[in-house]
Amino acid sequence: MATAYWKRNGEGQRAVETAADGARASVPETSFWKAGHAPTLIAAFLYFDLAFMVWVLLGPLAPEIARSLQLTSAEKGLMVATPTLAGALLRVVNGLLVDRIGPKRSGAISQVIVILGLYLAWFMGVNSFAGTLALGVVLGFAGASFAIALPLASRWYPAEHQGKAMGLAGMGNSGTVLASLFAPLLAKMFGWNAVLGLACIPLSLVFVVYMVMAKDAPNQPVPRKLIDYFEPLRQADAWWLMAFYAVTFGGFVGLAASLPIYFTDQFGLTPIVAGYCTAACVFAGSLVRPMGGALADRIGGVKALMVVYLVAALALAGVANALSLPAALGLFVLAMLALGTGNGAVFQLVPQRFQAEIGVMTGLVGMAGGIGGFYLASSLGLAKQVTGSFASGFLIFAGLAVMALASLAMVKTRWRATWQTAARI
Repeated sequence: MATAYWKRNGEGQRAVETAADGARASVPETSFWKAGHAPTLIAAFLYFDLAFMVWVLLGPLAPEIARSLQLTSAEKGLMVATPTLAGALLRVVNGLLVDRIGPKRSGAISQVIVILGLYLAWFMGVNSFAGTLALGVVLGFAGASFAIALPLASRWYPAEHQGKAMGLAGMGNSGTVLASLFAPLLAKMFGWNAVLGLACIPLSLVFVVYMVMAKDAPNQPVPRKLIDYFEPLRQADAWWLMAFYAVTFGGFVGLAASLPIYFTDQFGLTPIVAGYCTAACVFAGSLVRPMGGALADRIGGVKALMVVYLVAALALAGVANALSLPAALGLFVLAMLALGTGNGAVFQLVPQRFQAEIGVMTGLVGMAGGIGGFYLASSLGLAKQVTGSFASGFLIFAGLAVMALASLAMVKTRWRATWQTAARI
C-alpha cells in the first residue's frame, strides 16, 4: 500500500513523494519555515488569538458582572463555564465544516457570528443571569475556532514539523492573556457591557487580515458521508487522545476562566489586580505550548505528557493547600506551564495517528478539552458555594491528572508497537 507525504521541492513548490508499504521515502527534511505556508500560519495564530480572547471574556469580567447582577458563587461558576461547554460542542461542528468546506471558509463564518453576537449583546445590553448564559453560547463559537485554526495550519506541514506548526498556531490561546489584562481595566473605565462592543474592533481587524493571508492547503481531503467523519470514534486511540486533552487543555482553559473569581474571592483582590495575576498564569501556559510541541517532536509526545501530568498534579494539589497569594500564584504558574506544554504534546500525537481525519479529530479532541474546562470552572464555583473553599475542586482535578498519567503508562507500549510513527511518540 502506498502512502503520500507532502514535501517542498528545490524551487519551494509543494510536491508529493510516495513510499511503499507505509514506509517513508528517504528524503532530507526541509527547514520548518520553508516546509509550509507562513502567511497561513500567521493568520491561523491571529484568528485563534483573538477568538480565545473573547472566549474567556466573561472570566475577567465576572467580578463586575456578579456584583451588577447579584450572582451566587455557583452562578458565577456556571456563567464562566458556559462558553467553554458551548465551544466544546461547537468544535465538533467546526471539525465537520473544515473537512467539507475547508478551514478558511469555516473560520470566516465563525468570526462573523462572534462579531455580530458581541455587537448585539453590547447594543441591547445583558441584564440577567440568563442573558449571560446566552452570551456564553455565542462566545462558544470563538472557542470552537480551535477546530479550524489548527487544521488550517497543520495541513501545510509534514509529519516532522507537526508539533511546531500545531504549537505555534495553538499559541493563540495567549489571547486569554489579553482578556485578563485589558477587560477589567476597560470595564472600570467604561462599564463591563461596553467591553463587549469594544472587543468587536480588534476582531474585525483580524478578520480582514485573515481573509487576505489565509489559504487552504492543496491536500484538502475529499468530502465524505457524514457518518464517515465519526469513524475514528470506533478506535480506542481516539478516546484516549480525547481523555488526555480533557486534562491538559481542560485544566488550562478552566483555570483561565476561573482564576479572576478565585483571586477576588480567596484573597480579596480588586478585579484589575486579579486580572494581572491571571494574565501571569495564562501567559506562562500559552508561551510554552509551541515549546511543548517542539519538545514532543524531540523526545516523543508520550514522554513529554508523562512529565506534564506529574507536575500538574503536584501543583494543583499544592494550590488546594496554599495559604498565601505568592504561594498560590507560584503554583498556578507551575501548573499552567505544565498544562500548556501538555497541550502542545497532545497535538503532536493527534496528526500522527489520524492525519486523514485531522479536521474532525481536532474537533473531537478539542471538544473533550472544552468539556474538561467546563467541569473545572463549574466545579470550582460549586465547591466554593457548598464547602466554602475551592480546595476540593483543585484536589479532584489533581486526581484526574494522576489518572491520566497512569492511563498513558498503560497505552504507550501498544502505541509504540502499532503506530507507523513510533519513533516520534
